[in-house]
Amino acid sequence: MKNDYTKLVENLNNLRLPFIAENFKEAAVHAAAKNIGHTAYLEGLIEAETALKHEISIKNKIKNARLPYRKTLEQYNWNHPTKINRMQIENIFNLDFIEQKRNVIFISLPGLGKTHMSVAIAERACSKGFSVLFSPAIDIVNNLSTALSEKTLDKAIRKYTQPQLLVIDEVGFLSIDKLGANLLFQVISKRYETGSILLTSNMAFKNWTKIFDNDSTITSAVLDRLLHHSEVVVIEGKSYRMKDKMEN
Repeated sequence: MKNDYTKLVENLNNLRLPFIAENFKEAAVHAAAKNIGHTAYLEGLIEAETALKHEISIKNKIKNARLPYRKTLEQYNWNHPTKINRMQIENIFNLDFIEQKRNVIFISLPGLGKTHMSVAIAERACSKGFSVLFSPAIDIVNNLSTALSEKTLDKAIRKYTQPQLLVIDEVGFLSIDKLGANLLFQVISKRYETGSILLTSNMAFKNWTKIFDNDSTITSAVLDRLLHHSEVVVIEGKSYRMKDKMEN
C-alpha cells in the first residue's frame, strides 16, 4: 500500500514550510540509502528551509527598500575621486552605525558616487536583516505635503520613521520651501536617537540655508539633529558622468 502524504504536505504548507513539503520524500530516500539517522535527516530539512526563508526575507527587504538600482562597494571606482577616505567608507559598510542609531552623511558634487555608495550600503543592510527605506528628499517632502492636505500626516511620517535605516538622497538637488522643510524636519527629529539616517547632499553644510528657503532657524534645527550622532564623508573630484561624456 502506498503512503498517502496529502495531509502531511497540507500541514507543512499551512505551517509555511514549502521546502520541506516539496523535498521530504526525496530526502527520506536519500537518508535511507546513506544510512542517515532521523535526527540528521530532520536537521538537514530544517536547515534548508531556514536558508530558503532567509533568502526570501532578504529579497523582500530589498524590494521594500525601494532602491533605484542595485550597486555594490566592489563596483565603485576608487581611482576617480581626487579625495576620498576609503578606510572610512569601508568601516561604514560594517553597519555598526545602524546598531548604534547613528547617521552617515555623504557630501560631494554630483557625479562622484555618493548615491552609488548609499544604495550599496542600503543593499548590504538589507542582506544583514535590517529594514531599509530609500527615498529622494524631494519625494519625502511631496509625499508628506500630500498627506498633510489629506489629514493623514501621522501615518505618512510613520512610513519614514519605522525602518531601521532611512536613506534620504539628494538633499539640495532641489530647493525646499518652508512647509517642506518643516515636514522633513519632523521626520529627522522623530528619528533622532531612535533610527539611523544615511543622507547624501551636493552642498556643504554652510550652504544648506539655500536648500531650506533661506530659513536659518529650520536649517540649524535640521543640522543639529543630523550632526549630533553622525559621521560625515566628503568626496572631492570631477563628475564621473561628465568625464565619460568628455572622453566620448
